[in-house]
Amino acid sequence: MNPAAENRSGLWVAVASFVLWGLMPLYWHLLKAVPSMQVVAHRVVWSTLLVVAWLLWKNGRGWLRAALARPRAAWMLALSGALIGFNWSLYIWAVNAGHVVESSLGYFINPLLNVVLGVVFLHERLSRAQWVAVTLAAAGVVWLTVNFGQPPWIAICLALSFALYGLLRKLLAIDAVTGLGVESVYLFLPALAMLVWGEAHGQGGFLPLGGAPGWGMGMDALLIFGGALTALPLIGFAFAVRRVPLSVVGLLQYIAPTLQFLTGVFVFHEAFDQQRLVGFVFIWAGLAIFALEGLLRSRRAARVMPAPLPAREA
Repeated sequence: MNPAAENRSGLWVAVASFVLWGLMPLYWHLLKAVPSMQVVAHRVVWSTLLVVAWLLWKNGRGWLRAALARPRAAWMLALSGALIGFNWSLYIWAVNAGHVVESSLGYFINPLLNVVLGVVFLHERLSRAQWVAVTLAAAGVVWLTVNFGQPPWIAICLALSFALYGLLRKLLAIDAVTGLGVESVYLFLPALAMLVWGEAHGQGGFLPLGGAPGWGMGMDALLIFGGALTALPLIGFAFAVRRVPLSVVGLLQYIAPTLQFLTGVFVFHEAFDQQRLVGFVFIWAGLAIFALEGLLRSRRAARVMPAPLPAREA
C-alpha cells in the first residue's frame, strides 16, 4: 500500500474509532437493566478473551512473557489496569445514571489535564497559548463548581483517571493493544470472580447460570459484544496512529466527547441550562486555543524539517 493510501485508510479508521467511542453511551444505555458493575465485569471478561486471542494470533504464545519482561512493566500495567477499570466503572455508571453530559465534560478536559501532568511529572514546558488554554478550562470548572455548589466530580474523576492512565502508558511506551492485553489479564480473574459470585447469589442474570430469571438472550448478546466494543476502537486507534500525523489525531479526538455531549442533550434530554453552557464555553474556548496552537506548531515543524535526500541508484 502506498503512503497516501495508508494515510487515507488510517484517517478513516481513526474517525471510525472516535465515532464509536462517542456513540458508546447509546450502547451502554441498552444495558441499563443490568447493574453497572456487572456490565463492567462482562466488559472486562469478553474484551480480555478477544484481545488475548488477537495477540496470540499476531505475536504467538510468548506475547505476555515478552511484555512483562520490560523493566517496570509488571507493576505499571497493574496500576494502569486498575485506573482503566475504575474509569470504565465510573463511566458506565454515569451513563446509566443520567450523567452523559458531565461524562463528556471529563473527556473534553482530559487533553488539557494531560498537558498539566506533562508539566508536573515530565518537566515539560507550556507555551503561552497552552497556559491560556489551561487557565480557561480551569475557569470553566470553577464556574460550574460555584454555580452548582460542588465540583463536577464525575468529569474530574474521569479526566484524572484517564490522564494518569495515559501518563503511565507514555512512561512505559508499550504497544497499545499489548498493553491492553496485559491490563486485561490482570483484571480478568477479579471480573470473572465478580460474575461467578453474582450468579451464585442470585444477583446475576447471564444465560441464566445462577437460578435467577435472567436478562434474556438479547441482553446476554449485548454483554458479550460489549467486549468487542471495548477492544475494536483501541485496535483501530493503534492502527491509525502509526499512519496519521499526531496533530490530526489530536484534533480528531474531540469527535468522541462531542458526540457524547450531543447524545446526552438531544437523545437523553439531560439538563443543560445557561449556567452549564457558560462553564462549557470556557472549556471549549480553552480546547480551541490548545488545538489551534498544536496544529500551528506541527505545521511549523513540518516546514523546517529538511527535505529527504534523493535515493542513490545502485
